[in-house]
Amino acid sequence: MLPDLSSLSPLVLRLRRWMQRGLALICVVVLGLGMTACTGVNQPPRSVLLKALGLQIELTQSAIATSLDLDAAGAPEVSRVRVESQEAITLADHRGLHLTGRFDWRLPGDRVRVDSPFELFLERGERGESWRLAQPAGSSDGGSQDWLTFPLPIDAG
Repeated sequence: MLPDLSSLSPLVLRLRRWMQRGLALICVVVLGLGMTACTGVNQPPRSVLLKALGLQIELTQSAIATSLDLDAAGAPEVSRVRVESQEAITLADHRGLHLTGRFDWRLPGDRVRVDSPFELFLERGERGESWRLAQPAGSSDGGSQDWLTFPLPIDAG
């Protein structure tokens, strides 16, 4: 049987309410810190991911258009990037990241937005201020991976 709470003094009820609110606040702070830790400290800014994915699509489009003797469609519109995994790697003696996830994109003049998986290799600049899109390019010596890299624009501001 539950105790009759109406007999408790208003002071005890107020104290109990403050304790519940304090516990709720602590839970929110702990969850917030936990969610922040999952985003990855070394993850590039969203703008870098958008530019890298756009460039990767443009490079693929260009290669296909060249092989078919067609004109490339132009710069795609990239949005809604969701990173699912991130791993620090070394790209030819430089710091890099291997990222996988999903993103939305569409070609210029196309109404259809496509949700696609992605795999990106990004090379970090020496001072940590810039990024380059990296693509595997086989192996010249049969033992190590060679990489082609493409600079990504740096945001002003």
